[in-house]
Amino acid sequence: MTTDPPAVAAPAEPLLPPFAVKPSLYDRFQARLRVDPRRARLYDWLAPTLVTLLAALLRLPALARPHDLMLQFDETYYVKDAWTMLNLGYEAAWPEGGSESFLSGDPYVFTTDPAFVVHPPLGKWIIALGMMVFGPGDGWGWRITTALLGIGSVLLLMLIARRLTGSTNVAVVAGFLMAIDGLAITMSRVALLDGPLTFFVLLGFLFVLLDRERTMTRIAATVAARADGDPLPSWGPVLWNRPWIIAAGAALGAASAVKWSGAWVLAGLGVYLVVTDALARRRAGIQLWPADALRQGVASFVLLVPVAFAVYLVSWTGWLATDGGYDRHVADANPASGFWSWVPLPLQSLWQYHLTMYNSAANITSPHTYGSPAWQWPLLLRPTTMYFHSDAFGADGCTSVGGCSSAITSIPNPLVWYAGMVAVVYIAYRFVVARDWRHAFVLTGIAVAYVPWLFYPERTTFQFYTVLMLPFVLLALTFSLREIAVPDPPDAYRRLVGQRLVIVFLAVATLVAAFWYPLATAMSVPYEFWHSHMWLSSWGA
Repeated sequence: MTTDPPAVAAPAEPLLPPFAVKPSLYDRFQARLRVDPRRARLYDWLAPTLVTLLAALLRLPALARPHDLMLQFDETYYVKDAWTMLNLGYEAAWPEGGSESFLSGDPYVFTTDPAFVVHPPLGKWIIALGMMVFGPGDGWGWRITTALLGIGSVLLLMLIARRLTGSTNVAVVAGFLMAIDGLAITMSRVALLDGPLTFFVLLGFLFVLLDRERTMTRIAATVAARADGDPLPSWGPVLWNRPWIIAAGAALGAASAVKWSGAWVLAGLGVYLVVTDALARRRAGIQLWPADALRQGVASFVLLVPVAFAVYLVSWTGWLATDGGYDRHVADANPASGFWSWVPLPLQSLWQYHLTMYNSAANITSPHTYGSPAWQWPLLLRPTTMYFHSDAFGADGCTSVGGCSSAITSIPNPLVWYAGMVAVVYIAYRFVVARDWRHAFVLTGIAVAYVPWLFYPERTTFQFYTVLMLPFVLLALTFSLREIAVPDPPDAYRRLVGQRLVIVFLAVATLVAAFWYPLATAMSVPYEFWHSHMWLSSWGA
C-alpha cells in the first residue's frame, strides 16, 4: 500500500509587502541622458562649463582687494620682481619704502642693482604679463594672470577626472569642490607662485594620462599582431612616437621654471612612466618585460627631460640677454677649465647662480609666525594668514560695535580637507587590494606634491604649499564618494542611501565654503564673524 507524500505547507504571506526602492532623481536623470545622445553631449559640455564659470565668479570679483597685501606677505617680492623684470629683464633691488611707493602709484623707484632671488623667473614673468596689459596701478594688474591660471586649474582637474573615470558627473563634482575651496580661491587671488605651479603640474599630469591611453593600446596591439602559433615575444616595441610625453615635458619644465618643486613632479612622473610601461609589457605577455621596460625608459627619458630642460632654460632669457642680473658675470673672472670649458660664459654664470640659489633656499630655516612643517599639513594645524586688517566701529564704513576685520587665509574647506585625508588613506588601501591604476595615478600626484617636503623638516615651509596636492586630494575624495553613490555589488537600497549621503555631503560642503569665502577674499566682516572661523587656536592671526 502506498501513502501519499505529506503536503508541503505554502509559504506564509509576509506581514508587510516587500520594500520597493524607486529610482533616485540622479538615476532618472542618467536614464534620460542614455536615451538621448544629444542631451548627453550637451550635458558633457555644459556642466563643466558652468563649473568653470563658477570658479571665475568666485575668483575675479574685487580681485584688487586688498590693495596693500604686499605690505604683509610675500606678494611684495614677486610683484616688484615681476615689475623690474618687465622693465629691465631681470630682478632689481628696491630702496627702503619701495613697496609703499609702488602702492601709492610710483612704481619706478626701483634701482638697476640686481636683487638676489631663490625662485626661477617664469612665475614672475606670468605676473608681469598682467601688469603689461593692465598696468601696475592696482592688484587687478598683478593678480589677473594668477587668477586665470587658477580658473584653468579647475578646468584641468575636470579634464583629468573625466579621462580617469569616463564620467562627467565625477569630473563635475571634483571641479566643483575645487571651484569653491577656500585654499584654491585664495591662491588664485594672490600674486604668489604656487597657483601657476599647480596649473602646469596639472597640465603635465593630463598629458601623461593622454599618453597612457595611446601607449597601452599600441603595446597590446603590437603583441596581438604576431602570427598565430608564434611564441610570446621576448621584446616589445620601443615607442618613440609619443607626442604627449614631449608635451608633458614642456609643461613640467614650465612648472620647474616657476618653482623648483616642479622638478620633483618631473622625476616622479618619469618613474611613473617607467613603471606603467613595465606593467603594460608584462600584461601583454612580453617575456623580458623588466629589461624591455628599461629600454623604453631610456626613450621616455629622451622624450621627457630634454624638452623640460629647454623650457626651463628659455625662462631665463631675460637674465641671459641682459647684463644686470645677479651673478650675471660671476664666471667671467673664474671660467671653467677642462671638459666644461666649452660651455659659454653666460651659462657657466647661470650654473654658479643656481648653486648659490640652492644653498640659500635649502638653508631657509628662520622661524616664521605661520611656519608649518609638512607633517602638520594633513592635520591642518597651522594655516597661513596672509593678510589681516581691523577697523574700529565707525572707521572705514565699519558698522559692527565690536569692530570689523578683513583677512586672507590659506584654510581649505575644512570638511572637504579632512574628508579628503580619509579618502587618500582609503584609496591607498583600495590600490593595495584591487591594483586599480587610476588610484595609482592619483596617489602619484599626492606623493610628488607632498612627500619630498617631509625630507626638509627644518626648512621654513607653509601650509599653503598644499594647493599643489589639493587637486589630487579632491580626486581621491571624489572616487570615494562615487563608491558610496554607486556601490559594488549593485544594491538598489544601498545605492539610494549612498546617493542621498553624497548629496548631503556636497550640500554641507557648499555651505561651509560659503561660510569661509569672506576669509579667502579679504571681505570686511564683523570681528565676531572672523573669530567664529578660528576652530583651532592655532588658526588665529
